[in-house]
Amino acid sequence: MPDKRTHRGPAPGDKELFTGESVKILRRAVKDYSLLLTKGYAEKSSLKLVGDRFSLTARQRLAVMRNSCTDNQLRQRKLKAITIDNAKQNSVVIDGYNLLITVESALSGGFIFLGRDGCCRDLASIHGTYRKVTETIPGIMLIGRFFAESGIASVKWLLDAPVSNSAKLKTLMAELSEENDWQWEISLSANVDKDLMKSQDTVVTSDGVVLDNCKKWLNAGRMIVRKTDGPRIVNLEV
Repeated sequence: MPDKRTHRGPAPGDKELFTGESVKILRRAVKDYSLLLTKGYAEKSSLKLVGDRFSLTARQRLAVMRNSCTDNQLRQRKLKAITIDNAKQNSVVIDGYNLLITVESALSGGFIFLGRDGCCRDLASIHGTYRKVTETIPGIMLIGRFFAESGIASVKWLLDAPVSNSAKLKTLMAELSEENDWQWEISLSANVDKDLMKSQDTVVTSDGVVLDNCKKWLNAGRMIVRKTDGPRIVNLEV
């Protein structure tokens, strides 16, 4: 069945899963799961143990998994995070789909999760094919204005080459960049994570693996999400 979505919004049932008492349960689950990971227990079995304990759905377990980390990961991520003022002295390189899809989700009323490490994350998935939605251009514009107003002179984007329609998105972003005089460098990469982890530039991402292995990073996603109109944030920063 073709993907006919026109928004990156919430899935059916998300309101019940991620509001009210459910948030309190999810916070406890993130705390317990992070504790098990800190003690060295396996991710898969730990998530099942915590998920079963709190009777979490598959979507809730995904939220817990994406927003948890060990105590050491938390410490190291905080040590490598830089401020927006310090970022002005460096080039930034953006994990393209990671940032754009989160912003699209926020603009469309989807739930955004504030993880243990302070990063904003979504539950959207592109399944190997990126499809432009109503919030794509507004999302790119919001990101563009943020970096322009921040005074960061050099902005590089990396888009996953294996994802279908990446070339089309690159063209769209290049056109918007030229129209607004943003001077972006936009590249297709066969392995975005690897390129981000070895980059000397300041990385913009919420991907845990990249955060753990990059040299320095800027939590721009959180700053940009806050500029959207009333984002539906689920605070799991425990």
